[in-house]
Amino acid sequence: MIPRTDPTLQTLSWQQQLADGFAHPDELLKYLGIDSRQLQANSGAHAEFRLRLPRWFADRMERGNPADPLLRQFLPIEDELQEYAGFVADPVRDLAQSPLPGLIQKYRGRALLIATGACAVNCRYCFRRHYPYQEKQLGGDNWDRARTYLAAHSGIHEVILSGGDPLMLSDDRLARLVTALADIPHVRRLRLHTRLPVVLPSRITSRLISIMDSCRLDVTWVLHANHPRELSSDLKVVLQRVRDARITLLNQSVLLKGVNDCADTLTVLSEKLFSMGVLPYYLHQLDRVSGAAHFEVSHARALELKQELRGRLPGYLVPRLVREVAGREAKIELSDEACKDL
Repeated sequence: MIPRTDPTLQTLSWQQQLADGFAHPDELLKYLGIDSRQLQANSGAHAEFRLRLPRWFADRMERGNPADPLLRQFLPIEDELQEYAGFVADPVRDLAQSPLPGLIQKYRGRALLIATGACAVNCRYCFRRHYPYQEKQLGGDNWDRARTYLAAHSGIHEVILSGGDPLMLSDDRLARLVTALADIPHVRRLRLHTRLPVVLPSRITSRLISIMDSCRLDVTWVLHANHPRELSSDLKVVLQRVRDARITLLNQSVLLKGVNDCADTLTVLSEKLFSMGVLPYYLHQLDRVSGAAHFEVSHARALELKQELRGRLPGYLVPRLVREVAGREAKIELSDEACKDL
């Protein structure tokens, strides 16, 4: 694939590249040489949950292909406005498991911080697409209260930075946040969930790596890539620097109709991830968030794919097929038996 962006884009900071990204479906489709009449691009869906996409990542999409699996993940379409039974605004009940604004605690020994509501991209299937970030993210008094809560609960050994995308924070803000967490004696591990390295590798600055490398905590980054074409040579280069800083790299994907519901695609994804030093970790069944029903893959098909992957890959490259069920003590690993009551 030949990149089509202006070469001067490569000289911009990652923040400038984000600001220069696509913010309207018509603009993106014109850039890709796709007639908008070939798609259900919908202004109503865009108004409800806006398109957001860096130009760098748009260059990984196939020009002229309205069915491109990368494009499908980000283009607002009419199907999002249809209502389906069982698809709700808060499918995993984050709000019910939030003792404080900006802090979620679902599982024993771990706490999750909503570090920011911002993302580099708006994935159309995002389970937090309706989340009230303005009221429920860290910042000001919310951060002070969250830090007090973490310090007071000695059973919390791992803190997860999520959002939004925590790498949307500046290096300075991340440094302050990581330092404050490392100052809590009983916190041992820091996990960071991010899509930014995949969609804009330039975000991985030397300063960011230094912040993580100097942290006393055991650091894990959980990346989010759904399709092998998301994995670029630029990403491979920056991930080597991340690995040199002793950061564990995992990946979680979401099983999406028309994107990766194919054993060939998932096999190549796992193999390509491993070649970059990233271990396939989870393959999530879709969280049933309103606006995303058109992405859902049936349990029966998901189990077929799981079996096909087992036959093609060594066990350590087969991601665990899971679903998050509100109120359960852990994610549910899907099997024929587990699917009976889901």
